[in-house]
Amino acid sequence: MTVFFSQLINGLSLGSIYALIALGYSMVYGIILLLNFAHGDVIMVGAYMSWFVMNQLGLGPVTAVCATIITCTLLGVVIEKVAYTPLRNAPRISLLITAIGVSFFLEYTAELVMGSGAKVIPSYYGNKTFMIGSVPLGLTSVITLVVTVLSMLVLTFLVQKTKLGKAMRAVSEDMDAARLMGINVNSTISFTFAVGSALAGIGSVLYCCSYPQATPPTMGSMLGLKAFVAAVLGGIGSIPGNDRRHCHRPVRVLCLRHRPFRLEGCRHVCHPDHRAAVQAHRLPRPQGAGKGVRRAGR
Repeated sequence: MTVFFSQLINGLSLGSIYALIALGYSMVYGIILLLNFAHGDVIMVGAYMSWFVMNQLGLGPVTAVCATIITCTLLGVVIEKVAYTPLRNAPRISLLITAIGVSFFLEYTAELVMGSGAKVIPSYYGNKTFMIGSVPLGLTSVITLVVTVLSMLVLTFLVQKTKLGKAMRAVSEDMDAARLMGINVNSTISFTFAVGSALAGIGSVLYCCSYPQATPPTMGSMLGLKAFVAAVLGGIGSIPGNDRRHCHRPVRVLCLRHRPFRLEGCRHVCHPDHRAAVQAHRLPRPQGAGKGVRRAGR
C-alpha cells in the first residue's frame, strides 16, 4: 500500500502539470477553434528562461519564476499577433499548418541557439520529504498540487466574474454578435492567448521543479502531446470538463447558455434566422427609409 499511495501522489502531481497545460489548449480552441500545437514549445522556452536567469545571470528563483511566466505570456501574444491574426479568416487547415510550423520554428531555433543537449536547471528550493504514516510526501508534490488548484480557482474567477471573462465567453459564442455589441474581439483573443501562455509558464516552472534535467529543445513536444490528449479526453473547449448530464444532448453541450464555464460557443449550431439577423444589422441602411415609414404611419 505504501508504494500505491506514493505512486498515486506522483501521478496527481504530474497530472496537475498536464492539466495546467491542457487549459491553455482548451481556452484557445474554445475561443477561435484553433489547435495551438505551438503551446508545448512555449513551455520549452520558459524552461530555458529559468535556466538562463539562474545559471547565467545568477539571480534568485523568484526572479526566475517571474521571468519565466512573463516570457511565456509575451511569447504567446507575439505568436498570436504574428502567425494567427493574419489568418483569422483563412481555412482551418491553414491555421493548423501554421501552428505546426511555429512549433518547429521554436524547437529548432532553441536547438540552434542553446544546443541539442539537456540543460540542468538549478533547484528552486530545498526539496524536503514528509512522512504521512509510512507514505513519503515530497515538498515538490505539495507545491505542485497547491499551485495548480490556486491557478484553476483564479482562472475560474477570471472567466466567470470579470468583464474580460465575459468578453471571452461572448466571443466564443458568436464573434460577429460580440463585435456588434462593442467588444474588441482582437484584444479579447490576445488576452486569451496571454492567459493560456501564462498557465504554460506556471506549468513549465512546476515541471522543472520535478524534472530539472529534462530540458532539451524537444521537451515541449511530448508535454504538449500529452496535454492535448488530456484536453481532448476532458472536453476541449471546456474549463471544468465534460458533464455527463448533457452527454445525450450533443447540441446543447456546445452551447454556452447550458455550460457557463464553456468557452466553445454555439457558432456552428446557431439557428439560421439568428445568423441572418446578425448579418442584416451589418448592412447599410437605405437613405430615406425611416421617412417613408413615418409617412406611411401618418
